[in-house]
Amino acid sequence: MNIIFKALSIFAFTFIYTLTFAQQQETIQFEVAGNCGLCKQRIEKAAKIKGVDEAVWDMETNMATVSYNKEKTTSQEIKQAIANVGHDTDEIRANDDVYAKLHECCLYERLGSTARTNDSTDHEHHDHDHTVRGVVVQENGKGELTPIAGVNISWKENPKQQVQTNENGVFDIAHEKGYANLIVSFVGMKADTILVKNLHEVLVIHAKDNVLAEVVVSRKQRSNYISKLSPNRIEMITAKELFKAACCDLSESFETNASVDVVSSDAVTGAKQIQLLGLSGVYTQLTVENLPGPRGFAAPLGLNSMAGPWIESIQISKGMGSVANGFESMSGQINVELKKPHNSDQLYFNAYANNMGRTDVNLNLAKKISDKWSVGLLLHDNFMYNKSMNFSNNGFRDMPVGNVFSGVNRWHYENGKGLIAQFGLKYLSDDRTGGEINFNESTDKLTTNRYGLGFDIDRIEGFAKIGYVFPNHKLRSIGLQVSGAHYRQDSYFGLTTYNSEQNSGYANLLYQDVLGSVMHKYRAGLSLSYDKYNEQIVANDFRRTEAVSGAFLEYTFAPNEKFDAVLGIRQDYNSIYGWFTTPRAVLRYAPAPNTTLRLSSGRGQRTANVFAENMGIFASSRAINYAQLTSSTNAAYGLKPEVSWNTGLTFDQDFQLFGRESGFSVELFHNNFSNQVVVDWENPRAVSFYNLNGKSFSNSLQADFRFMPIQHFETRFAYRLLDVQTDYQSGRLQKPLTAKHRGFVNMAYNLHSGWSFDYTLNMVGKKRLPSTIENPAQYQLQAYSDAYVTMNAQVSKSLGKEKNLTIYLGGENLTNFFQKNPILAFDEPFGQFFDTNLLWGPIAGRLFYAGVRYNIK
Repeated sequence: MNIIFKALSIFAFTFIYTLTFAQQQETIQFEVAGNCGLCKQRIEKAAKIKGVDEAVWDMETNMATVSYNKEKTTSQEIKQAIANVGHDTDEIRANDDVYAKLHECCLYERLGSTARTNDSTDHEHHDHDHTVRGVVVQENGKGELTPIAGVNISWKENPKQQVQTNENGVFDIAHEKGYANLIVSFVGMKADTILVKNLHEVLVIHAKDNVLAEVVVSRKQRSNYISKLSPNRIEMITAKELFKAACCDLSESFETNASVDVVSSDAVTGAKQIQLLGLSGVYTQLTVENLPGPRGFAAPLGLNSMAGPWIESIQISKGMGSVANGFESMSGQINVELKKPHNSDQLYFNAYANNMGRTDVNLNLAKKISDKWSVGLLLHDNFMYNKSMNFSNNGFRDMPVGNVFSGVNRWHYENGKGLIAQFGLKYLSDDRTGGEINFNESTDKLTTNRYGLGFDIDRIEGFAKIGYVFPNHKLRSIGLQVSGAHYRQDSYFGLTTYNSEQNSGYANLLYQDVLGSVMHKYRAGLSLSYDKYNEQIVANDFRRTEAVSGAFLEYTFAPNEKFDAVLGIRQDYNSIYGWFTTPRAVLRYAPAPNTTLRLSSGRGQRTANVFAENMGIFASSRAINYAQLTSSTNAAYGLKPEVSWNTGLTFDQDFQLFGRESGFSVELFHNNFSNQVVVDWENPRAVSFYNLNGKSFSNSLQADFRFMPIQHFETRFAYRLLDVQTDYQSGRLQKPLTAKHRGFVNMAYNLHSGWSFDYTLNMVGKKRLPSTIENPAQYQLQAYSDAYVTMNAQVSKSLGKEKNLTIYLGGENLTNFFQKNPILAFDEPFGQFFDTNLLWGPIAGRLFYAGVRYNIK
């Protein structure tokens, strides 16, 4: 700890030193979207406002390097000036009307578009039939570029195939196999032959002093990346990354991610939960477009309800999130952005089927009704019909069978004068049954004939987001977020019934502005959340109404591009637990353009829903002391709220390896609970819930390395070490069913011809198992599970001129490793030793799937 303390002290001293002795002259780098030499001229000219000494934009990397006097201007003003002429920057998006008026060859792919490519900047000839696009421009003595119309373009290999540039200097010429050299000729200029180095990029043919030369514009955007300029360390997963796997629902969207684990909660319900920093998913705040996602009673099965093809991107933020998003984040925040109707494909269709009897169908529709209005419809239907799937041969279905249907209808309004509104409805219906293979719900439900379980779930949610940007103060805005949801679940587990109902409301009012300059920013707001819970477990009834109202303030100090300090605080009143304060802080320091250090710390608080979050207890013979949980009327289940403090230190370094972009990251997080609702599984005959008496903490260390050994071949490696311990009534123990070590490898190879190959390897270390020593010998397990390895792979091919039809084939768990004894005492499901909660590995073996995607832009 002394070493860590010294390191943090040095780190803090560096921040203070940089803050105190920052010089007036500043050089920054940031991304600016563009295509060609015309864009370069326009961007550099726009950036040279008063106070800017030099501005250079690199066409290959899309990075602008600007040197300026920070006493005379700011980085925000520079970026705003560039956006005003039609070019998106990393922070400011250009006005759509200005963008639309750009020169034809300058209509770049907008920043944040999921259509952006993941190509390397290296040059390679791709020899197949398609269309090559380019532009011819001329530079005068002042360095100004103008397009040239009427330039003759032909292939040296087929001179008869000739086209001319249009009035904007743009040409399109068909390419056939074997063609590699373009002949460019124009009256008054010497004809030249140009070797085309990359047939899939915009070709800029630059004429200066009657000399023609090719410039290849190469853009790249990784499918998985970390923002350098964001104060919080946010890992972005784009839709392109999700295509590396089937990703039928949100729980499967992290298969190619090293940070998030998705594990089955038990061996019979099919429920899955995420784990971040070694902690259960209930400690991770899940939001959908910064509105509350499935929470409360909806959380255990919520990951299954959100379809992968709906997702535009996922942002993972470990440690402390912003106070503007609430107080419940304890190990991190996962925010899911769904596809928007105003910038999505008009039609997107996905169909998936696997050899285990699962079929998924998705249909996304989007329509721009007018210049201001757009509407979208997202539909998802999942069928599971293989009742006899049972890899362990224990007579129980590995997955419940039935149907899950969900849909979203959403609307988007934007008047072009600063007002933006989004609103819509979401619906979920989940009807599934599980248990023994021969279980028949009509004759066996709630009897001892055969063991069965079933879910009948409905959830409906309405949401709205309204924002206004002040026309004369672009950095000043106000927004309102509201949502309301109704959730109902009727379920049974053997002879136990569990019915629940939840009505929830949420509102968040935000206002943000600057204090004098962009060096000082702030956000302030008010929030209100309301939850009415009702649970019935056989003859036991649990009810509570919990309302939390609060206010928050967040201040950002950003004196230059190298440093950010974000200080936030919330003050909330919980109708059950009273007042509480949530402070949080994030520091970012970039000593060099490719080096980023971050330090974060803060507090989180939540109320546990002990039954919904541990639903697997009903699929066991473990005793539950209901009287103990109802002994208090001034707390949920008679338990205190969970409170923890999280501190994290991260380091990100980008560099060139083999002439290509590479990177290395190290993360260290410590989470310490001052109170926790301990779920104690150490007695095999019972499960206990009680307040923490002692210590509970988690330490997480993760190292990532990514590089491209050859062009178009992207690789990622990661290792994670977890130390998660809790003081139980029987003593301090490692958290059960959590691997201390994990290794991860992901490889992706993409070709312009439409072929994509993806491979993921997961190495999972042994896990401590809850004690079964009090059971008879035949129902006792070892102290630790086996370590195991799983492999997933997928190959896909995009077809058609627009590459809008994709066929994909894949396999999961190709090592065919599965837990041989996932259910304890499966032969006596109504006996005293039956338990489905000791699942530590995959429940099913090797799986193969196939699917098709089709879209109309």
